[in-house]
Amino acid sequence: MNKNYSVILSEASKRAQRVEGAQPKNPEGARARHTATLLFNLCTLAAISMVATAAHAQAIMVDTTIKPGITAIVGGKLLTVTHGTIENGVLLMENGKITAAGPAASVKVPKNATIIDAKGMTVYPGLIDAETNLGLTEVASDQVNNDLVETSEEIFPNMHVYDAFHAETEHIPIDRYNGITNAVVAPRASDTMPGQDSFIQLAGRDRDQMLLNRDVSLAMNFGNGPKRGGRGEGAGGGRYPSTRMGEITQLRQALIDAQEYMKARASGTSKSDDTASGKEGKGGKPGSKFDLKNEALIPYLKGERPVIIGVEEGHDVEAIMELAQEFHLKVVLSRLTHAQGVLDKIASYHVPVIVGPIYELPEAGERYDAVYSLPAELQKRGVKVTIASYDNEFLRNLPYAAGYAVAYGLPYDEALKSITLYPAEIFGVADKLGSLDAGKTANVVIANGDPLDVRTNVKQVYIDGIAIPMVTRQTRLRDEYTPKQ
Repeated sequence: MNKNYSVILSEASKRAQRVEGAQPKNPEGARARHTATLLFNLCTLAAISMVATAAHAQAIMVDTTIKPGITAIVGGKLLTVTHGTIENGVLLMENGKITAAGPAASVKVPKNATIIDAKGMTVYPGLIDAETNLGLTEVASDQVNNDLVETSEEIFPNMHVYDAFHAETEHIPIDRYNGITNAVVAPRASDTMPGQDSFIQLAGRDRDQMLLNRDVSLAMNFGNGPKRGGRGEGAGGGRYPSTRMGEITQLRQALIDAQEYMKARASGTSKSDDTASGKEGKGGKPGSKFDLKNEALIPYLKGERPVIIGVEEGHDVEAIMELAQEFHLKVVLSRLTHAQGVLDKIASYHVPVIVGPIYELPEAGERYDAVYSLPAELQKRGVKVTIASYDNEFLRNLPYAAGYAVAYGLPYDEALKSITLYPAEIFGVADKLGSLDAGKTANVVIANGDPLDVRTNVKQVYIDGIAIPMVTRQTRLRDEYTPKQ
């Protein structure tokens, strides 16, 4: 134990003993006080350990720099996602890419290849979680290591989660252990516009290698979640919206300001102080005062990147979509856990949907399976459905969430696509990820059964064609404390 922790525990114990010594001598009371002292010491030690864990949590980084050589996974059942299931298949990987995937009879294995025997195993593409908090928090109760959202403002499109992303988080090996190879990292949904999301790979020699797309989408939220003023956070100052009217007005003003900013920069005129002085802004045009918030919104107003709109209730969906259509945003609806009453309306928007967390309880008046059956009901209406975990607590259970959706009516192939190909398409990486196709990144999983079945164990994960050590904090503790025979 760290010396400082020992000193703290020792002092706590002495203090408890002094209290005990001051009590009248009584056998029963002495036993009770002794028990209380012991519990006090254990609780103190547990609290210290939790803080120490949060402060020093650092997973081992895995360098995925491309290495020479060919790897052949042979004899397994290939779930290609895009061209069906191949029994007794062969998958070849070289230079970080999939070079072939097909039946053993038609794919020739090079003589110099490293052979991985996958007989009796299932081989499928690495899973993709469409919204997480990975690397933004370690221990939820310790605010020192929580960078989930910036609370000084509500409208912060110029916030970038990659600035806070902690690549050594212990959560990443745990999620990787269950076949998740990529994820979107997003700020918490307690601001109306909390910042821009990043698309990451769950292995790399450092943070920069793991960040595949630093600004992949814009987070926007509407409804109960962002009403911070309503929870007392804006009390007295009137700084944050406490009603849906306030949220919509705030968002509309931010988008209008960015539109005006775009026009001013395009024409070289502005009402800023720089215009009057004839100075050039950072953009190089006279009077074009550089504004980080407005600059951040430009690619989204142009429709170049998706805006992920988090909303749960049906009436909120209609209100926020009216705003999105007003500004011609490239929308992806997110959450929708209690929007069953407007599913036909959602389908009419012709936008992708991210659903979750699927383990959320139904509200009063909803069927017991309202959330479980939501992906199937959307898919029946022609909506492209992606399933996300949203929270580190549920991330490793991502494939099981898709399994729940299958149990409640979502076709199996659609469920598998919801955590592989569809998120890759939404975030513009379908040419690299999401299926076992030649030319794509060799993010591949080998498991001993159906990926959506809780009884399945992942045996090996490859990222960029590199075999990832199947080690987590839990396996290290298991191995350390398992009695040696």
